[in-house]
Amino acid sequence: MQLDFSTLAPLERYRWLASTITPRPIAWVSSLSLDGISNLAPFSFFQVISDDPATLLVNVNHRADGSLKDTLRNAQATGELVIQLVSFEQAEAMNASAAVLPHGISEFEHCGIASLPSVRVKPPRVAAAAVTFECRLAEAMPYPAAAPNCHLLFAEVLLAHIDERVLTEQGRIDAGKLDLVGRLGGTAYSRTRDTFEMSRPG
Repeated sequence: MQLDFSTLAPLERYRWLASTITPRPIAWVSSLSLDGISNLAPFSFFQVISDDPATLLVNVNHRADGSLKDTLRNAQATGELVIQLVSFEQAEAMNASAAVLPHGISEFEHCGIASLPSVRVKPPRVAAAAVTFECRLAEAMPYPAAAPNCHLLFAEVLLAHIDERVLTEQGRIDAGKLDLVGRLGGTAYSRTRDTFEMSRPG
């Protein structure tokens, strides 16, 4: 089977990419408007792209009508965002926060998700998240340049919060305890508890 992506409709391109590039980590992004209204939304086109400086990349698609999502508008206006990783325990809350709400309605309040103040940035963080990254927006790149349908957010990590309950005795992350969820195709998700190890060749 061969797929000529130049002939596929956008929805078909998305379906093939989203069901093959898996599992994808989920960035649960909190932000704050200039009016002080918090926002919380999940994005599965997400990855770490640099360790010097420590930088995460989140793809925020534009809405079908071309308007910008609150996450993007807030991050551009304030230069700050907070990225949470999503454990299985938080999966239902994360999914609830994906609902399309009217502008100005906080997902924290609407979904009953407890928050805590951040330390280095103004947007709040998810209280129950096992891993949280407080970030500075390094760049918001429209893509593709000719006719943007999304923005790539380059988020420089300033401070991380790690729940000590997900650490090993040596102070490292225990993937089983962290129990993150990953996005698969359609409505399917995976968990990081099923792992194996391999040593790299010398």
